[in-house]
Amino acid sequence: MRKGELTRAAILDVALDLSSRDGLEGLTIGLLADKMNMSKSGVFAHFGSREDLQLEVLKLYHHRFEQEVFYPSLKEPRGIGRLKGMYTRWIKRVSVEIASGCIYISGAVEYDDRPGPIREELVAMVQAWQNALLRCVKQCIDVGDLKPDVDPQQMVYEMYGMILALHHDARFLRMPGSVERARLGFERLIQNYQNPHKA
Repeated sequence: MRKGELTRAAILDVALDLSSRDGLEGLTIGLLADKMNMSKSGVFAHFGSREDLQLEVLKLYHHRFEQEVFYPSLKEPRGIGRLKGMYTRWIKRVSVEIASGCIYISGAVEYDDRPGPIREELVAMVQAWQNALLRCVKQCIDVGDLKPDVDPQQMVYEMYGMILALHHDARFLRMPGSVERARLGFERLIQNYQNPHKA
């Protein structure tokens, strides 16, 4: 990469760290310039506006989420193994984010009632992940790993709810054992929905 591209990538890395800690609204050009030992105009040269910077941070976060959670899971065979892989990698990522914060979750709180490009981008990203989970659950039904009468949307809702509970209890309440509870909850969910003829 050229020097300008390297600088831009370094700015985005720092911006992502700051956004994870302080939220997207806590991200300012001034704070970023201080962290990078750059002038505000130097940072602005790489991003036209604060909103552009926030959108790029979101895209970087989503890209890393896909690289760590989604794409490796696609290497698993279709069915329950892939669904377990997706959830296991998701738990692993959330376990790391207990210390730093999850932009999907903090962003949902910041932008739930604030229309605009950042909210639209966040919604699209979360929906893309939920749709990936939904497809995976439907594949589990198609291959016979889950009962044929399973409601895929209900199952995804329950999976998502456990992740939100994990983040809340571990990060906000500092409750020990939250990760293990999320793992146990998923195991029980699978047991409940699994096709007994394939178990």
